[in-house]
Amino acid sequence: MNLSKLKFGSTIGIIGGGQLGKMMAQSAQQMGYKVIVLDPDSSCPCQYVANEFINAAYDDQIALDRLGALSDVITYEFENISANQLQALASKYNIPQGYQAIQLLQDRLTEKQTLQDSGSNIAPFFQLTDYDDLVKAVDSIGYPFIVKTRFGGYDGKGQVLVKDATHLDEAHQLIQAQECIAEQYLNLSKEVSLTVTIGTNNQITYFPLQENEHQNQILFKTIVPARVQDNKEQEARNEVNKIIKAIHFIGTFTVEFFIDQQNQLYVNEIAPRPHNSGHYSIEACEYSQFDTHIKAITGQQLPQQVTLLIPAIMMNLLGRDLDLLEDQFAEHPEWHVHIYGKNERKFNRKMGHLTVLTNDINETEQKLLKQFEGR
Repeated sequence: MNLSKLKFGSTIGIIGGGQLGKMMAQSAQQMGYKVIVLDPDSSCPCQYVANEFINAAYDDQIALDRLGALSDVITYEFENISANQLQALASKYNIPQGYQAIQLLQDRLTEKQTLQDSGSNIAPFFQLTDYDDLVKAVDSIGYPFIVKTRFGGYDGKGQVLVKDATHLDEAHQLIQAQECIAEQYLNLSKEVSLTVTIGTNNQITYFPLQENEHQNQILFKTIVPARVQDNKEQEARNEVNKIIKAIHFIGTFTVEFFIDQQNQLYVNEIAPRPHNSGHYSIEACEYSQFDTHIKAITGQQLPQQVTLLIPAIMMNLLGRDLDLLEDQFAEHPEWHVHIYGKNERKFNRKMGHLTVLTNDINETEQKLLKQFEGR
């Protein structure tokens, strides 16, 4: 896909004004672009850095048309927007990312089916519509398995781990509320992710393989480069190359992977936009994931590769982490602290992140873990 290069002073419209939208806007403005953001939250973080703010619901067609009319290109910071409305917008306005990826990936069933059809290595899954399907899932993929809602849900919401028959009733309650999928639970050795940007003329730029740790299904920390066998990064790239033949991408996206105890790599899921595990790139790489995203959607050439300048550890800062560490920030100049500017501090809400650049990952990791004790 060839994209026309936007001139300095052109306007980028962003659907969604959270922290991802904010960091997109900051990269865009550094490159000389103006930014308009649309978000229903009148106190969203991005509005404070945007050139213009449209305070409206994501399904407000009049507001979306206004955003389109004022923007030279439109992007989005998250995937839970209406694929049908995005399709309608894409027919009238410049949305290089299109609607296909959103349409496929906001439904976990079509996401899994698409990955399966692409030849990607994924864990066995089963469609669930009623209790009988749960019984069939037990026979098909066995215990333990995870039940996930087809639509919505993130950071562990809308999921039930079914270890044995005693958890079937809880899973059934979830299925009664919404159609679900069952996915075989893997005995994990490590979680990793690969952030990728696709730009004009099908340029592909890969970021380093990222090692992730989740706590209570929320990303806790990311370490780069991932501490895995050398061939795992190429394996991950090979899986991404299968995926991009099946799904249209322009801009930055991230593929999350599992590595099991037998050292097998499995595709878990895809985020069709910049991702939490890529935030380290702001300080640790020559280009951040937001820089390459803006370059891609504005038609600029991408760097042939993104270089990791120095190993890094990124720690998410939830509300409880700010309660614990806020007074420590001024004592640690080596911490690159990003506070997103959300008005309400909640216990498990992502309020910011910090990145530490280091030549001794293991020692720095232990120091940081001590700081986060008692969270």
